[in-house]
Amino acid sequence: MSHDFDQVIDRFGTHSVKWDMMEAMYGVPADQGLAMWVADMDFRPPACVQRAVEAMAAHGIYGYFGDDTAYKDAILWWMKTRHGWTVDRDAIFTTHGLVNGTGLCLEAFTTPGDGVVLTTPVYHAFARTIKAAGRVVVECPLTDNAGRYEMDFAAWDALMTGRETMFILCSPHNPGGRVWTQAELRGVADFCKRHDLVLVSDEIHHDLVFAGQKHIPMPNAAPDIADRLVMMTATTKTFNIAGSHTGNVIIADPVLRAKFAARIMALGISGNSFGMHMATAAYSPEGAAWVDALMAYLEENRRIFDAGMAAIPGLRSMPLEATYLAWLDFSGTGMTAEEFIARVEKDARIATNHGSAFGTGGEQFLRFNLGTRRAVVVEAVARMQAAFADLQ
Repeated sequence: MSHDFDQVIDRFGTHSVKWDMMEAMYGVPADQGLAMWVADMDFRPPACVQRAVEAMAAHGIYGYFGDDTAYKDAILWWMKTRHGWTVDRDAIFTTHGLVNGTGLCLEAFTTPGDGVVLTTPVYHAFARTIKAAGRVVVECPLTDNAGRYEMDFAAWDALMTGRETMFILCSPHNPGGRVWTQAELRGVADFCKRHDLVLVSDEIHHDLVFAGQKHIPMPNAAPDIADRLVMMTATTKTFNIAGSHTGNVIIADPVLRAKFAARIMALGISGNSFGMHMATAAYSPEGAAWVDALMAYLEENRRIFDAGMAAIPGLRSMPLEATYLAWLDFSGTGMTAEEFIARVEKDARIATNHGSAFGTGGEQFLRFNLGTRRAVVVEAVARMQAAFADLQ
């Protein structure tokens, strides 16, 4: 089956935050700008997902969703087939996306004033949600070792005060694109045991892994920490259906599960029928074939972008092992963040995520979304080279 990732789809005027908010957020003109910030892709999902939505529309009744057997069967099949992870169907909770899942975990497993550990720089919504919940962000900085993020557990041990109760792991890592190794995941598990932390492992990017890399689900990496482990997964990033706001929090331990169930009940949260139908359709052999084709396409986008940035003295794109989010280091230019951001937004007319939003260690970076048509990536490279032409 062919998949046309080069199809031109105009997203302006569709309430797309990525395209319709670009000018208001970044001052990048809508008629000339390239939106390479928000982490959604400019591709339609696989045809099986489109058919599921069309079938709902054709039926024309949008009532409460019931009988989640097929939905959970699809999740079990996907995790076992794609990740070698056996999931208990009773462990699955459905949330309104994984930022909502994060908020629910904070409610269920921490109390106001508790410290929550983040390995920075990391996905910006974690810190935002932690602070809004009245908890304290505790940054454990990743080490940038020649363009590769690594964990320094000894340094992190020294940062703990005893007030920390939770560790949120981004696996694979956003924005650095690291696929954590078995040894690194084991290290995280042992760190959480040493400091008595609930470990929330956000694995939303686990399907978006490049050839030659292997994502290991945390329950497989450290089966002995089930009593403190909360898993978060979703179809939304993989299949570009983030607007469905449907994610899964998967909790094997009955004690943690009961606490989480109580928060779900107290807040009156139940699944979105559109999202659940879409997820059921996506987690299928047809969906799997689409993901394989997507990753081959993104591999070439990554190659073009990295080569183009490498040609600009002082710029370095962190080698991506997973995700479609390039993490571009400007520290070699000697410019301030204000200077290089102005060149990217005003001269190149590209909207990107500012690295400072991702916490300590992100200040000299910008995040570029490569989940778009090849022609857009090629154009972005040309604009960047022109905007930094004086360095070449």
